[in-house]
Amino acid sequence: MTNPLVPGGVSAAQAEPSLIHAAESGDNTKVENAIASDAKIDARDAQGRTALLAATHANQVKTARLLIDAGADVNAKDEIEDSPYLYAGARGYLEILKMTLAHGADLAATNRYGGTALIPAAERGHVDTVQTLIKAGVDIDHVNKLGWTALLEAIILSDGGPRHVEVVKLLLDAGGDVNLADKDGVTPLQHARQRGYDDIARLLEKAGAR
Repeated sequence: MTNPLVPGGVSAAQAEPSLIHAAESGDNTKVENAIASDAKIDARDAQGRTALLAATHANQVKTARLLIDAGADVNAKDEIEDSPYLYAGARGYLEILKMTLAHGADLAATNRYGGTALIPAAERGHVDTVQTLIKAGVDIDHVNKLGWTALLEAIILSDGGPRHVEVVKLLLDAGGDVNLADKDGVTPLQHARQRGYDDIARLLEKAGAR
């Protein structure tokens, strides 16, 4: 008969909340003990978060690696439809993102706005993340519930600075549709001109934007 107690005399049933808290705080000893005691690695807290998502929220890279190596689901969503993969992409947590991509990340997964990981990464100007997601094969021209692609969000919700200029260049070089308009029929070039984003407008024009 196996011992139902984990180190410290905590029952396996009590271990999951402890695992999630330990993951969020980066307490790798507790995480390792919970894994060794066969705690349910994908158990959820009140917000629907798994330990891996909690670790991802806090960008706890070493903890995330422990959990992923132990089989944690990189696609498990919480109550607001974030997963470790989607959240790492959106926040530009590149090391965790790469781990999720290497362990079965669903490239077609979408967040509560109906967007892929690429769209918020583009919006926030996470250049390396955008490059990584493009290389992984995420749909460049996916349209979210707002009617926006990654290219549109890199213009509409950006400051037009150097990071967003580079993001736009990456998306265009990857074959992004330069004339795919928003739901109101406004094109990326029109948005760029309206905001005075001259560097982005020049890139779009060079790519054949109308």
